[in-house]
Amino acid sequence: MRKNYFTAFLLALSFLGLLTGCGGSKTPPLSERIAKVWTARVVNYGTNTVYTRGATSNVQNYANYKLDLSKPPTVEYTELDNNKFVGQYSVQGDTRLILTNLNPSPTGDNGTIEFKIDGISDNELKITRTTASVKTGNTINSYTLSNP
Repeated sequence: MRKNYFTAFLLALSFLGLLTGCGGSKTPPLSERIAKVWTARVVNYGTNTVYTRGATSNVQNYANYKLDLSKPPTVEYTELDNNKFVGQYSVQGDTRLILTNLNPSPTGDNGTIEFKIDGISDNELKITRTTASVKTGNTINSYTLSNP
């Protein structure tokens, strides 16, 4: 009988260890993980790669492109032509990044640009515009951004 109590005690202790030991490193919410300064690493217009950081044969120069989400809910957005816009951003349903009230208003966007979030890690953010960009010839652009 004493052996059964000891076995039950060890099982209970193991169970408690599992409960407390497994909850230590939760992934922060997307709204916290996205709050960084992002720069272009790879840019595609549709299926065509037009920029890869460090490449010598880039079709476009995205060296100045920056998406600064480090001060929520404020966004500072610098496009490939070095035009800068300030507004607000929000993350909806962990699948959409929406820039609103951009000032001045980017060409053809009425102050709002929306991206689909394709993936995120500690130092990489993959996003795709949900509407065509007038500045890039009405293409749907996808961006692989990095931090730093």
